Amino acid sequence: MIRVLVADDHPIVRSGIVALLASADDVEVIGEAVDGRECVRLAHELRPDVVLMDLRMPQLDGDEATALIVRADPGVRVVLLTTYETDDAILRAIEAGASGYLLKAAPEAEILAGVRSVARGEVALAPSIAATLVRAVAASQAPPTPAVALTERETQVLQLVARGNSNREAAASLFVSEATVKTHLLHVFEKLGVGDRTRAVTLAMELGLLPATP
Repeated sequence: MIRVLVADDHPIVRSGIVALLASADDVEVIGEAVDGRECVRLAHELRPDVVLMDLRMPQLDGDEATALIVRADPGVRVVLLTTYETDDAILRAIEAGASGYLLKAAPEAEILAGVRSVARGEVALAPSIAATLVRAVAASQAPPTPAVALTERETQVLQLVARGNSNREAAASLFVSEATVKTHLLHVFEKLGVGDRTRAVTLAMELGLLPATP
């Protein structure tokens, strides 16, 4: 069972999110927060698997709350569910430690899939967000020459991860086993000195190790 904490300052929106999550047999809503500060407190008290949080809230915005939650407990995965698609908002969220960035207008199935993905330790990015993230990094200043190099297969796996694919989906796309995909990701983590998929994708983009196309 995936234990989820929901945070949104709009009661109607929050109720809708809770109802959606409650419709899934493998998800349990263990708490609700009305602002960023309460979300940080409840995350510390309840230790959820996933925090599904609005980006713009009173007291603390979602990216600030994300940084505090992840810093206190790296095992808690945060997904920001928002209407904002601006480059700076997305980058701030990822840099704060968010494992996912989904849009409130997304189909219900996509939101549930995103919660399940991050609970498995994967990345959940709406397709348009993944494209925006790649463009934003590509448009930034020229990256330094990377001290590491990824193999062609490692790059392919990381590209699929950046697009929001799970290990199983990446394996199917590359016609390899899921175990092979996991092995490639472990090699990528080791080369980049990171411990999770979100940071691997972000750092690889910053270093110019991923092509600037979604």
